[in-house]
Amino acid sequence: MRINVALSERSYDVHVGTGVRQELAATIARLAPRARHAAIVTSAALVHQPWFDFELGIAHDIYEVANGERAKTTESYLTLVEGFAHRRLSRDDLVVAVGGGAVTDVAGFAAATYLRGIALINVATTVAGQVDAAIGGKTGVNLRAGKNLLGAFHQPLAVFCDPDTLETLPERERRAGMGEVAKCALLEGRDPAWVEHATFEEQVELALSLKARIVSEDEFEGGRRALLNYGHTLAHALERESLARGEDVLRHGEAVAIGLAFAARLARDLGRVDDEVVAAHDELLATFELPSRVPEEFDSSALLDAITQDKKAHHDLTFVLAGTPGFSVVAGVAPALVRDALERFRGEP
Repeated sequence: MRINVALSERSYDVHVGTGVRQELAATIARLAPRARHAAIVTSAALVHQPWFDFELGIAHDIYEVANGERAKTTESYLTLVEGFAHRRLSRDDLVVAVGGGAVTDVAGFAAATYLRGIALINVATTVAGQVDAAIGGKTGVNLRAGKNLLGAFHQPLAVFCDPDTLETLPERERRAGMGEVAKCALLEGRDPAWVEHATFEEQVELALSLKARIVSEDEFEGGRRALLNYGHTLAHALERESLARGEDVLRHGEAVAIGLAFAARLARDLGRVDDEVVAAHDELLATFELPSRVPEEFDSSALLDAITQDKKAHHDLTFVLAGTPGFSVVAGVAPALVRDALERFRGEP
């Protein structure tokens, strides 16, 4: 299956299916015919996987970054671009990012900025990476002040989503990745019954198709694309606190799931939805076996502070919220209201 991201001269295909990673060499020859060298950016945990058998058709080096969000540091980024420079990659060469969202984010940012931009191909190897991070051109790294505060839009030449790479995922990682699928199911108006009866492939296709369609309409997040941030305002705050603890407390998809549950409650507090919508969110998250409550050890004040520093906050508190007739970006939400909603949310069983 191929899903097209239609962006005029920057259009590209998302290749989905078992074995599509074997199409890399042909794709490079077609889309980057002048390339003579490639930089494969991946994590140490992936290079020994049985599916890591890429043939690029050109010379390549492998650059390893840390696992997970710890790959998304300014230090990792600088190490990559220094490595590219040492190898003398040219503007005709390319970066191939192989990994989950953290790898495609940092590798994509390196590709976006090295020599003011060289070609990029993403090979997404996690559920969250395949349905979200690898598509759309968002790249970046984290700062101490918050997630993804240093970045750029840089669309790939192509994206490959090969189910073989998911076979070796730890169960928690696979399940956590469904947080992004749950977000898309909610945005598309799907209910828990659809989740229960849809195959994994159908769920992934729903999310992929929605992401491609919205990015095609709004490449630089000037309008409708902001809806894809549903659940992410609190999620990014949770991730920041999780990283600060130096513990494996939350995966991205788990944080998104908690953010979705909270966003439904905040929408109810603002009179945008009723109890039935909140219950439907909780039921859908439970169907995906995702968490829906803030871990007890996380402090509400720290979370609210992180929310105010999120790159999507602008000069006030901004959330994507459900409503009638659908979802919209709601700015100017009072911090006191958010704090009260968060405290009530944390007090729920």
